[in-house]
Amino acid sequence: MRLLIFGQGYTAARLRAHLEGKGARVAGTTRDGRDGTLAFADTERVGFEIANATHILSSVPPADGTDPVLTTYGAALADSRATIAYLSSTGVYGDAAGAWVDETTPADTGRRPARNQADADWLALGARVFRLPGIYGPGRSPLTRVASGEAHRVDLPGQVFSRVHVDDIVHGVTLGFDAPAGAYNLSDDYPCGQNEVIEHAARLLSLPSPPFVPLESLSAMGRSFYAENRRVANGKAKRVLGWRPAYPDYRFGLRALSAITSPVSASAAPIAASQDQR
Repeated sequence: MRLLIFGQGYTAARLRAHLEGKGARVAGTTRDGRDGTLAFADTERVGFEIANATHILSSVPPADGTDPVLTTYGAALADSRATIAYLSSTGVYGDAAGAWVDETTPADTGRRPARNQADADWLALGARVFRLPGIYGPGRSPLTRVASGEAHRVDLPGQVFSRVHVDDIVHGVTLGFDAPAGAYNLSDDYPCGQNEVIEHAARLLSLPSPPFVPLESLSAMGRSFYAENRRVANGKAKRVLGWRPAYPDYRFGLRALSAITSPVSASAAPIAASQDQR
């Protein structure tokens, strides 16, 4: 495998480390070419990697209303013979009032129109599009937020979210490289309210549950997050990819993370970011 990754965010960096450990040659881009990566704007070097890649993955979300990877390199990607993949968001499904959504659900009603358009454009390019809900894992989990004092609860009965452990994403993307093009939801088996997850994280750390805060006190981004309510089905990934999450619900994932998380170490770790930051 000769893989080119656009963007070296949380999930993409984890995927890169996994595949390099399997012997893959991986090149990645960042805005400024830091830490041995390619500068995104270095079109000659990036063009060379596109032309020689066996696999290409973009984890770069839209910016200023457009997808920067497709805007800059769309023609080269269309000419490439590489297997192409894209990390998208289950936000493309919009609000489902708590109902289940799957890959047959219209993906054009999300609160970020540019994300919906990018999802559609990558599918049109023949990509494997992995739609991801809230991502958690080492250094980025409810344990981190509870331990650092940044966590809170919001009293919204019936509000449901899906989530997925970063290592389950890595496994799903790895399997998906050899699968037919199309959209795949990678989520765990147990959508539930965020308060339930936060309270369980506090118990694992032997800390009190964080306080309730009014929805109106949250940032605009935080309020918009709670404006969507859905359960994400993962049956297609299981059927087509043969994927099974190692962490089928948050309790398995947090239990594994709690072995390496403490209030002291977690307080220095980064706070969980928006689910669109891959």
